[in-house]
Amino acid sequence: MKIVIIEPLGVEERELMDMAAGVLGTETEVIYHNTRTTDTEELIRRGQDADIIALGNLPFPGEVLEGCKCLKMLAVAFTGVDHVDMEYCREKGITVCNCAGYSNTAVSELVFGLVLSLYRNLIPCDRAVRNGGTKDGLIGGELEGRTMGIVGTGAIGRRVAALAQAFGMKVIAYSRTPGRVGEIPYMSLEEVMRQSDIISLHVPLNETTRGMIGAREISWMKKTAVLVNTARGPVVDGAALAKALKEGRIAGAAVDVFDTEPPISQEDPLVHAPNTILTPHVAFATSESMVKRARIEFENIAAFIKGNPVNIVH
Repeated sequence: MKIVIIEPLGVEERELMDMAAGVLGTETEVIYHNTRTTDTEELIRRGQDADIIALGNLPFPGEVLEGCKCLKMLAVAFTGVDHVDMEYCREKGITVCNCAGYSNTAVSELVFGLVLSLYRNLIPCDRAVRNGGTKDGLIGGELEGRTMGIVGTGAIGRRVAALAQAFGMKVIAYSRTPGRVGEIPYMSLEEVMRQSDIISLHVPLNETTRGMIGAREISWMKKTAVLVNTARGPVVDGAALAKALKEGRIAGAAVDVFDTEPPISQEDPLVHAPNTILTPHVAFATSESMVKRARIEFENIAAFIKGNPVNIVH
């Protein structure tokens, strides 16, 4: 089996290759590419004779997949697979596995970093001190006693719920799929949007969630509420969110994901929206999560080679 790691996976090369050897043994050939590219011809050159390709969130369209004639498995070192041409993979019988679970802690902790930054005005406070200012106009609010509305109660949503409860918050939730978490009250999306002080999104991107939070849904929010999106950019209508912020119809937003991967165009309406914290799709990215991800990635590959694939997404 020839395995090609087609882009860097966030772990130092020696550590990554040692991990690969430890999990996969010496019976496989592992090729590592330490640069990221989106050039179709170069990606095909790298992957054309690979049995297994490992990648992160690198866009992998059908045109590239078609050039990888030997491909049997795509090992995605990410949770979402919306950057992969899944229809092509299904058509050609290419197994696709993901690394669900590696970033549960990283994403859920950043949610509260963003929420606390909004509630305690941390960025304006920093700016005030650097410019000789004081706390005037920067008195914040507490999380205790607030209502956290969680949209999507998969592993990350459940972790966010637990952290919210640790802050003394009331938690309510909406889920598109059956199954409940503990004693959390489940409601319609409209009720969650209307009742929550903080709404945190944790749904995958697919045809049912694309544009899930649009102008109508944002109009249901309290004027004092904030929206946090660490899920996928297209889940939210960014223009509608920016408009609501500019008009003061909601209090704030924290956004880690956009319609395209950063760098974001200066024309994106969220770039100029007030009371907004923007981060460059960094929620999943901690030194710890990168190591967890790489280990899951190689364990997925090992399971596939043994004929017992795990974490299959189709």
